[in-house]
Amino acid sequence: MMSSRLVHTATFDVRWFRQRVLRWYDTHKRDLPWRTNYDPYRVWLAEIMLQQTRVAAVVEYYAKFLRRFPTVQALAAARLSSVLAAWSGLGYYRRARALHQAAKKIVKDGAFPSTADQLRSLPGIGRYTAAAVASIAFGEPIAVVDGNVERVLQRVTGKNLSNQERWESAHSLLSRKRPGDFNQAMMELGATICLPRQPQCLLCPVSKHCTTRGELSRAKVEVRHKREICYGLNLRDDAVWLVYRPKSSSLMPGMWELPEIREPNGNHQTALTLKHSITITDYTVRVARGPVSDSVQGRWVRRSRLAALPLTGLARKILQAIQVIQ
Repeated sequence: MMSSRLVHTATFDVRWFRQRVLRWYDTHKRDLPWRTNYDPYRVWLAEIMLQQTRVAAVVEYYAKFLRRFPTVQALAAARLSSVLAAWSGLGYYRRARALHQAAKKIVKDGAFPSTADQLRSLPGIGRYTAAAVASIAFGEPIAVVDGNVERVLQRVTGKNLSNQERWESAHSLLSRKRPGDFNQAMMELGATICLPRQPQCLLCPVSKHCTTRGELSRAKVEVRHKREICYGLNLRDDAVWLVYRPKSSSLMPGMWELPEIREPNGNHQTALTLKHSITITDYTVRVARGPVSDSVQGRWVRRSRLAALPLTGLARKILQAIQVIQ
């Protein structure tokens, strides 16, 4: 049972709650590719991709990445540039680098870690990811807490829980018989039913235990910044001029992009304008077609090579918009 200071145990039936959540999940869970095979490598890959990325975006990249690197051995043997190229467009490239480093460690050690404690020794894996992989792939009875689970717990308890209280509450609700399914069910419930602004209370399988119907009190609104930026697009025959971000760069090292320019001059023609967001900054991006300054260090890259190149997400978006790549 959960602590009485979080839920009134006299009226809260934990067993009923577990059964209702799992029954709902078995009937209504989304058909997602990482739910068809609970191989540890596939579960781990999905969880890393889902960090700070929408499910819809991950579905497309997940299948492509697995075709390129079907096993942890294939990932470990690959060059980092190939991994970054396959990841290009998902953003937060530190995840891809950590994924590659972790794959090398797994192969070197000779086995995939099977417990949350062991998984946390890998690069790029924190408390949530370790618990998710351990429970889903290996059946370890350990709970997860992400934003979706946190919201369900907040509505069930009617309290703004501390971080420690969230994990304790999630653990007390966990189904020991089906920990992986229950963790996914709680995340699914928060993602599709227990929404922050317009929760689908009439469809909720455990609505009788909800203490906070309707919209939750909103947290402090994130302050977003706006910035304008301009890139030069220089095309020649079947090639495009790109610049390389050095490995010493603090942002997206080892990636390729279009050269940034201050302002278009008389030799440039505006090719397009688009919007792009990175973390808390919203960019208005202008792309000017024409030659760039001789001082810009770069190289001509043929279109046939672009797919294998680790492009920044913005560079890929621009080149797709002008149909240089698909």
